Amino acid sequence: MALPIEDYAIIADTQTSALVGRNGSIDWLCVPRFDSGAIFAALLGDESNGHWTIAPAAAEVAVRRRYRDETLVLETEFETADGVARLIDFMPPRGDTAPSVVRIVEGVRGRVEMTMLLRLRFDYGHVVPWVYREQGDLVAVAGPDAAWLRTPAELHGENLATRADFVVEAGDRVPFELTWRPSHLTRPEPLDPAHELGVTEGYWRGWISACTYEGEWRDAVVRSLLTLKALTYAPTGGIVAAATTSLPEKLGGVRNWDYRFCWLRDATITLQSLLFSGFQSEATAWRKWLLRAIAGNPAELQIMYGVAGERRLDEYIAHWLTGYDGNPVRIGNAAAEQFQLDVYGEVMDALHQGRRAGLKADDPAWGLQIKLMEYVEEHWTDPDEGIWEVRGGPKQFVHSKLMAWVAADRAVKAVEEFDLDGPVERWRRLRDEIREDILAKGYDRERRTFTQFYGSEELDAALLMVPLVGFLPATDERVAGTVAAIEENLLADGFVQRYTQHPGTDVDGLPPGEGAFLACTFWLADNYALMGRHDDARQTFERLLALRNDVGLLSEEYDTEAGRLVGNFPQAFSHVPLIDTARTLTSALAPTEARVREGLK
Repeated sequence: MALPIEDYAIIADTQTSALVGRNGSIDWLCVPRFDSGAIFAALLGDESNGHWTIAPAAAEVAVRRRYRDETLVLETEFETADGVARLIDFMPPRGDTAPSVVRIVEGVRGRVEMTMLLRLRFDYGHVVPWVYREQGDLVAVAGPDAAWLRTPAELHGENLATRADFVVEAGDRVPFELTWRPSHLTRPEPLDPAHELGVTEGYWRGWISACTYEGEWRDAVVRSLLTLKALTYAPTGGIVAAATTSLPEKLGGVRNWDYRFCWLRDATITLQSLLFSGFQSEATAWRKWLLRAIAGNPAELQIMYGVAGERRLDEYIAHWLTGYDGNPVRIGNAAAEQFQLDVYGEVMDALHQGRRAGLKADDPAWGLQIKLMEYVEEHWTDPDEGIWEVRGGPKQFVHSKLMAWVAADRAVKAVEEFDLDGPVERWRRLRDEIREDILAKGYDRERRTFTQFYGSEELDAALLMVPLVGFLPATDERVAGTVAAIEENLLADGFVQRYTQHPGTDVDGLPPGEGAFLACTFWLADNYALMGRHDDARQTFERLLALRNDVGLLSEEYDTEAGRLVGNFPQAFSHVPLIDTARTLTSALAPTEARVREGLK
């Protein structure tokens, strides 16, 4: 049985990542491309689907863990009655070469009996590999995949797994190195674990040294930036939404999706978080990825892409996996085929913000933006599936119209500020038309709140973006009324749910019930700050920070009844708003405020 989601930590090499449990078990490790599967998938069923555990043999063990300073080197200390052993886990950043996981067991005090159990399974736990010895290595091969294990520990086979029993005393070091690469390639060169540890620590400390954030809550911001980097696919610059698939948004439910893709919706906030934190090269790489991914016919724009810009993300159920808690396991994401109008606004905003920040402008971006605007002009009145990717049919979502307004607004400002060539008068008229349409059809004057879609009485936390994108000032009574309605109807123990869910509403085509959405709660804190409700903003933000696990990580949602993190993990769409809200509360140049000023000019 997998651990609670909050009991995991992430290690990564900017190609792929692994989740390590408090019990010393790596229960999730994907190879770089999602369609190649995972070699450890115990997280989505049980240990028979593959895991790699290194832990004391003793029954009673006290556990402490931490990341080494500002790095992604994880230390887990196990204390038994006989002594203390430390497990050091990391993935050496090695460009686009074969990814490796290195695990070093150190004796700290006394004498500790340890057990290593390696159960390799390829294709999401579906394929048992053929295992043999080659030049002192343990080699596992099946189809396109191969893995090499190197260690001085004595290994033996046991129930289609590999086991080692060993003892560490103070000062002892026992390393383990596991490397994956395509099976048709030659044997990978062995690593020096001690050397790679120093290199990995130096890499992460060197990278985070560029961080310019020096305000309050710096530790939380730094850990969120490191997590964002951990979710980066360095060869292309793509940043995935999360490291996992199918971790439930509701325990025992069916809201389980694959998040190992790059969402256009994340483009603006991710770009801003990187730029305002000092990471211009990562922002540039993300912008280049964005331009490559969306190149082509604007009518064929997708809401998400693979890490290299792949468009075909077919969804299927991995029927052989029982799921995290009995939930379906989905590989791929059918939402890629949905029409979601809001992403056009996000792309226009991201490219405009990048241009304002001085990112390269002498490229085909503007020509592509003109084509995107032509599409928005023709289709902004069409119903869509909206920001929450509902599967209950398209509707006239107010948030989608809001982001169509953003697209027109940023197009106008691009012409005004950068002397670019475009039909600015036509875009101004479009901007005014969309604004009037939203205020006439998307605002309930009797209830004094914006609604989820035209003609609806339902609420939607996405409408907290109204002041954040500059559509209306936060002091406007329509914003205040919307915030009040959300406080009254969507707050659960101080955390915001995405939208109204109760019997009789079929907005998303799924059974009601899910955790509170952390990004929406960060948006509420932003609204409070912009409204001058500074105490409420701080209290909400610190309530969110308290949800982080012991190593500073957040998932997508929080189950207020169970008191547990739920949803895919760790989640960029939680850590990026954390960065932005920290800046909103501590700096006059906050990303949120920059975006607000941009819309209100």
